[in-house]
Amino acid sequence: MSKVLRIEGLRAWYGEAQVLHGVNLSIGEGEAVALVGRNGSGRSTLAKAIVGLVRCAGDIRYRGVQLVGLRAFRIARLGIGYVPETRDVFPALTVRENLLLGERKGARFTLGDAYRLFPALHERAVLKAGALSGGEQQMLALARTLMGDPSLIVIDEPGEGLAPQVIAQVAACLAMLRERGVAMLLIEERLAIARTLDARVAVMGQGAVRFDGALAELEARGDVVREWLAVG
Repeated sequence: MSKVLRIEGLRAWYGEAQVLHGVNLSIGEGEAVALVGRNGSGRSTLAKAIVGLVRCAGDIRYRGVQLVGLRAFRIARLGIGYVPETRDVFPALTVRENLLLGERKGARFTLGDAYRLFPALHERAVLKAGALSGGEQQMLALARTLMGDPSLIVIDEPGEGLAPQVIAQVAACLAMLRERGVAMLLIEERLAIARTLDARVAVMGQGAVRFDGALAELEARGDVVREWLAVG
């Protein structure tokens, strides 16, 4: 499988505080990788480093193009989409206006796709995004990102705080993307969505990847679970 993303020796900082300490990770074309770990392990920082939102050093190559040092908007134009945990919708704009802001001519994912996949967005198309529930804002943030036609999507905690029914809709959307050949890095706490996607799992701890393999292999590695995932 050819690699859409290769990360080698990646370090990242917030001010003077170093958070990532030599991350190595790769994602194949159309592959889903779930990134798990305790709070503070560096998962969200890795996501931000990929899309140019934190100071970093090392190698991040997207289809051979070095991303370190590029501005975030240039990284997005290369074909990388990002859905942050904070969702970051534009509250004063309508749902439809938010979606159209992400639109890219010739995209595989259209406004009609967004409405078909998330009927609640269609029903609330003229409503201000700030009036949506948390689950609806998650749907909107994901759909808006997809309208930019990414080949790789980085999505941070898509199921956080959502009802099981909404999580199932988000999982269905991500499954559809895999069928369309979109690769993804999925940051998730409980692996519920990762299981439905048959995702490879990478475990982060103290700013580095400590395990990288199949979910079944992780579940058989009690030492990894105890050291890097168990709480209390």
